[in-house]
Amino acid sequence: MLLAGAVIVLASWGNSTSVHEISDHASLRPASSLPAPSDLKGFGLTAFAGEGIWHAVARPVDGTQAIYEATLVPPGGTQVAGVAWMDMRLLSARLYSGSMSPGKGPYRFTAPVQPAYARTLVAAFNGGFVMNVAKGGYYTEGRVVDPLRTGAASFVIYANGSVNVGAWGSDLSMTSRVVSVRQNLVPLVADGHPTAAARANWHAWGSTCGVYSCAKSVPGIDHQWRSGVGITANGALIYVTGPALSPYQLAQLLVRARVIRGMELDINSSWPDYSTYDPPVANGLASPSNGSKLIASTVQGPWTFFESTWPRDFITMSARSKPLKNI
Repeated sequence: MLLAGAVIVLASWGNSTSVHEISDHASLRPASSLPAPSDLKGFGLTAFAGEGIWHAVARPVDGTQAIYEATLVPPGGTQVAGVAWMDMRLLSARLYSGSMSPGKGPYRFTAPVQPAYARTLVAAFNGGFVMNVAKGGYYTEGRVVDPLRTGAASFVIYANGSVNVGAWGSDLSMTSRVVSVRQNLVPLVADGHPTAAARANWHAWGSTCGVYSCAKSVPGIDHQWRSGVGITANGALIYVTGPALSPYQLAQLLVRARVIRGMELDINSSWPDYSTYDPPVANGLASPSNGSKLIASTVQGPWTFFESTWPRDFITMSARSKPLKNI
């Protein structure tokens, strides 16, 4: 099962470039970008072929790769999870709002991604729970959609497109520079370690589907599709998703990817989605036809963010016209 999963995931990287194919790849990156990530050590005694090795994906930003992807098997697990690393000096974030989450529209930025923004789109990924179970708030486009909650895990986007992740009221707070805040539950990672809550009752991390059904009459399971996001010490953004993950395993994966503060995003098979785009020509429009999944087994994919009927919030990563000096 493990080897089959590895083959499926690696097949999606047919046109990607491993950092090992570039001699001294970190030294080739310009000073205006973050250093490329160093490979990740697997949790097991032995690793499957390619585990933990970063592969450059998506269109470059001004000639520099802004996103790398890798896979890891979580501790005690058998199925691979996908990990994405994003250089926030080269990428600019935007929160798109949906009719279901958060609702209460209309919004300027909502699915589908319009051509004017598809021209610089590099990647996109899912947001959090619907607001009645997110145990947090939502702020965007100059208004409080749902009240922000002190202590809630928060994904914050600033006016210059930079981001941060942390607990609201301690790590992060409202300033004139904040343009969007997406809260979801409580922090999963703090100070570079899984939080106590990450180890606690898994039911606190959302209602999950059963093994074969999402019917309310079917008991949910601990190890289910989950996704999460976090920030590293040097300001890179990390996204993780995978099947059969407990909250604690998700936290461990984020920490292994060098996250210092992290949070859970959406869960269950219908919602996690991390997609990158690589148009065949420079400055071409991102589209489902030139998009790729982080891991092949996600239900959603590159087409999701271009569907007018997509009801959930999501975050886009676009190429900056000029690198950000400080993040």
